[in-house]
Amino acid sequence: MIDYVSALSIDFGLIVPEITVLVTSFVVMMLACSKKVSSWSSTVTLVGYVLALWFTTRQWGHQGSGFADMVTCDNFGIVFKAIFIVASIIVVFLGHRYLRVKGLHRGEYYALMLVSTLGMMVMANSSDLIVLFLGLEIMSVPLYVMAGMYRRSLESNEAGIKYFFMGAFSTAFLLLGIAFIFGASGTTNLRSIVTDFSYIANSFPVYLYAGVALILIGFGFKVGTVPFHTWVPDVYQGAPTPVTAFFSVAPKAAGFAALLRVFVYGFSEVTILSDVFWVLAVLTMTVGNLLALRQDNVKRMLAYSSISHAGYILVALVVGGADAVAAAIFYLVAYTMFNLGGFGVVTLLETRSGCKSEFNELRGLSKTNPYLTATLALFMFALSGFPPTVGFIGKFYIFSAAMQSGFVWLTVIGVMNSFVSVYYYLRVIKTSFFDEAEGTPVPAVLSPTIIIALVITAVGTLGLGLFPQQLLQLSQAAIFGMP
Repeated sequence: MIDYVSALSIDFGLIVPEITVLVTSFVVMMLACSKKVSSWSSTVTLVGYVLALWFTTRQWGHQGSGFADMVTCDNFGIVFKAIFIVASIIVVFLGHRYLRVKGLHRGEYYALMLVSTLGMMVMANSSDLIVLFLGLEIMSVPLYVMAGMYRRSLESNEAGIKYFFMGAFSTAFLLLGIAFIFGASGTTNLRSIVTDFSYIANSFPVYLYAGVALILIGFGFKVGTVPFHTWVPDVYQGAPTPVTAFFSVAPKAAGFAALLRVFVYGFSEVTILSDVFWVLAVLTMTVGNLLALRQDNVKRMLAYSSISHAGYILVALVVGGADAVAAAIFYLVAYTMFNLGGFGVVTLLETRSGCKSEFNELRGLSKTNPYLTATLALFMFALSGFPPTVGFIGKFYIFSAAMQSGFVWLTVIGVMNSFVSVYYYLRVIKTSFFDEAEGTPVPAVLSPTIIIALVITAVGTLGLGLFPQQLLQLSQAAIFGMP
C-alpha cells in the first residue's frame, strides 16, 4: 500500500546528490566563461563529485519516495549513483593530461560530464517511466556533444553525428513504448503498473506487449546489445579516449539500472521476456567476441569487448530475481574498475606524439614502461575473467545464478564466450611484452593524475578479486526495498 501523503510530498532531501551535481555544473560553466579561472574546472568538478558521493552514501538504508511518487530513494538507486560518480571521478583523473595535450581542456567538457552524470542519477532514482525518459535525455544530449568535441578530428565529428542520430532513433522507440504503456494502463508509474498488471494484461494485451517491446528496443540501443550495437565501435573509436572510457562504463550502467528496475520489477510477469533476454544475451556476447577477434585498433577491440560484457550482464535479466540482480550490480562495479583501467592505459599511450590506439603502438611497451605494461596485463586478465581478479568473481557470480535457476545451456555458451575472448585480450599482452617496436619506442609520460586513476582501478581490480565478500554483501543489500 503506497503512502500517498509521503509520495506526493516535495522532499528535496531525496535528491540532494543530484542537486549537488547540478550546482557544480553551473559553477563550472561560469568558470568556463573566464580564461583566467577555467583551469580550475577540473578541481571544482572533483570537489562536486566527492560531495555528491558523500551525500549519496548518507542515504544508504533510507527508503522513501516523493514528487508524486515519481522519485524513489532506495539502496538499488544509491549503489548505481555511487557507480556513476566513482566512474566520473576516475575519468576526470584519466583525461586531465590527455585533454591538455589535445587542446581540449575546457570547462565545457567538465560541465557536460556533470550534466550527463545528473541524468544517470535521475534514471537510477526513477520509479516513473516519464522521469526515466527525462533522465535518459539529460544523460544523452551532453554525450552527443562530448563524442564530437575534438573538432579537428574527422573521426570525432563522425562519432558525434552517428551517436546523435542513433540516439535520437532509439529515443523515438522508447518514447513510443512509454506511450503504449500509458495507453494500456493509464499511468507511467511502475508501482501502479505492477499493482494492476493482471487487469492491464487481460484488457489491453496488444498495447502492453507492444510497449514492452519498444521500451526494450530503446534501451537495447543505449546499452549496445545485438542487433542494436552497430553504433558502438565507430563512436568508441572516434570519440576522445577519456570520453570513450566514460561511455563504456557510466551510461552503460545507467541503462542497465533502468533495465533492471523496469523489467525485473515492473514487467516481471511478462514471462516471454526471459526467452527474449536469453536470445539477446547469447547474440550479444557471441557477436561481440567474434567481431573483437578481427580488430587491429585497441579502442575498437574494447568497443566490441564492451558489447560482449553487456551480453554477460543480460544473463542476469534472463534469470531475474534478487540473486541475479545482485550479481549484475557486482559485475557492473567490477567492470567499472577493470574497463576504466584498460581505457586509462590507452589514454596514456595516446598522449605520445603522433600515437594512435593501434595494436602496433603497443610494441616495445614493456621495455619503455614495464610497470605500465604489467598494469595493462592485469586489466586484460580481468576482462578475460582470470582469477584472482574481480572479473573472475563477477562472471562466476552471474553464471552461478544462471546455473541455480536451470539455465545450463546459457551458462555453457557464456563460459565458451569467455574462452573466445581470451585470445584478443592475450593478444594485447603478447604485443606489448614480446613484439619488437619498429624504430626507437617512445616512452609514455606518467602524470600524477593518470597514476592516481590507474592505482584506483588496479587496486579495485585485484583487491575486490581477492576480497570480494564486502562487495557481494553490498550488492545483495542493494536489492532491499527495490524499487
